[in-house]
Amino acid sequence: MVETWELRARFARALAATYGRAVPAYDVLVDVAGEVNADFAARHPGDAERFGGLPRVTAERRGAIRLGGPAELRQAAILFAGFGMHPVGCYDLRDAATPAPVVATAFRPVEPIELARNPFGMFAPMLTTADRRFFDSAVQGRVENLLAARAVFPTELLHLAALAAEEGGLTAPSAERFVALASAVFAPSDTAADRSWHSRLERVSPVAADIGGRTGVRVVHLAPRVFDLDDLCRRSAGRGLTTVDGAAGPPARRGPDVLVRQVSFRAVADPDRIVVAESRGIALTPEGRELYDRLADADATDWEREFPRTDDELEARGLAYFRHRVIGGERALEPIVYEDYLPVSSAAAPDLPWLAETLRRPVHDPFALYRRQQDDTRERTAP
Repeated sequence: MVETWELRARFARALAATYGRAVPAYDVLVDVAGEVNADFAARHPGDAERFGGLPRVTAERRGAIRLGGPAELRQAAILFAGFGMHPVGCYDLRDAATPAPVVATAFRPVEPIELARNPFGMFAPMLTTADRRFFDSAVQGRVENLLAARAVFPTELLHLAALAAEEGGLTAPSAERFVALASAVFAPSDTAADRSWHSRLERVSPVAADIGGRTGVRVVHLAPRVFDLDDLCRRSAGRGLTTVDGAAGPPARRGPDVLVRQVSFRAVADPDRIVVAESRGIALTPEGRELYDRLADADATDWEREFPRTDDELEARGLAYFRHRVIGGERALEPIVYEDYLPVSSAAAPDLPWLAETLRRPVHDPFALYRRQQDDTRERTAP
């Protein structure tokens, strides 16, 4: 029996190999990320262990795809459940700083032991064709007809996924078939349905064009994780990769990293292709997220002044989540790593019940998952 976590690890490796063949800059980025991580772990072994350890971080990938609507999202949920990945959070990007006609969730493991085995996750926005802020009735009708005509997830694939979820894994031959079929769904290809139609949708939104103007689903990015994103940027420049804009997420600063930072790179030899890398910090509580949102447009000086610089202060003010350990008779804090995606403003309350109804399965509240990890360890270490 190949257990679901191993299926997940194989799937992540297969996607990375396929993506790297189509986008050579990705393999370059992964190589540089490996060097950065190995050097960081050698220089700062304690910090490396605090945030997951070298083996986990080196193998870690977070991807993003784009789906055509509720039906495709429901089928994606069946697929990812076969890999032990479940919907977490609701991201409504229609009111984001750069609006897009999509609502998303993230499929990932939810139990700490599963995250430790392999934390692979996939961000999955779905197109909201009925939103009149983006689509008039004529465009809506044509988009929905095109999406209804495409079959993204083969029946055999969904059957194997349901079996894996029910049994906790698959036999070796079925596992090989399952991973191969799943990888083929997201294989890069030029699948534009119609160039003029694609261009018309681009005027609505580039994201809408990438979904409604294609006959299939592609991997938008498959980010490796690094301990030190700034070091990655410096080294990548010497390998033919240039950064696109600045880092998304919190700024670099003194003190522990929080949430997630992402940087996009463009290859000098292939400027049309963008690859992404990320670093991860401590998961923030709702109160921490409010402070983060308030500082979102602030400069580094304001961050240094207002955001705590130590684990103890973050914990004392209830701004971040920590596991509680007893080491040598002394209580110690261990950061709970943020496992999700770039947050949308906490002022926009996520509609988890609506998304759960759309998916026809529960959607986990990420804050509740982090809080449960913290509370479990706090109870075990209580005097």
